[in-house]
Amino acid sequence: MLQDIIKDTETKMEVALNHTKDEFAGIRSGRANAVLFSGITVNYYGIATALMQLASVNVAENRVVIVSPFDKSAIDGIVKSLQDGDLGFSAAREGDQIRVTLPELTKQRRLEYVKLVKTRTEEGKISLRSLRHKAIDEVDALFKNKEIGEDDYKRVKTEIDRLTKKFTDEVDTLFAHKEKEILEV
Repeated sequence: MLQDIIKDTETKMEVALNHTKDEFAGIRSGRANAVLFSGITVNYYGIATALMQLASVNVAENRVVIVSPFDKSAIDGIVKSLQDGDLGFSAAREGDQIRVTLPELTKQRRLEYVKLVKTRTEEGKISLRSLRHKAIDEVDALFKNKEIGEDDYKRVKTEIDRLTKKFTDEVDTLFAHKEKEILEV
């Protein structure tokens, strides 16, 4: 029963950590990244469709991405969506592909991205602390109902605190790495 609480908490914390990693991946650093295109939708036969369902996205160079539509009739719609977005992409049709050039990041824009990463970091930590709080509440209820003894109660609380520290430290490490990546010119 106590091991189930610990194991369940650890699993949920891993999910929270992976979500934070995914959030970081969507924040642009100096290099092109296919994940930047995951939020773009294209009007495809009157239906808003995710770009990733219509085309493959491959990084060609540091700031250049090649988008290869599966259906060649979707090229014009994809180019329009890329140019109309607020991401500042420059998209040009090259035969059956689209060449997307990402603008150079200014110092101010890099600092804005670092602030965004700090916000995502704090959100990740809040999520982890919330999971800790729920687990501690479960253990408290077991102790109050005299289903577990004081030794087990203290041991499990210590284990949950250890897990929380492990995952928050990992989020801090991810932040430091992403900050360095963003500020790198």
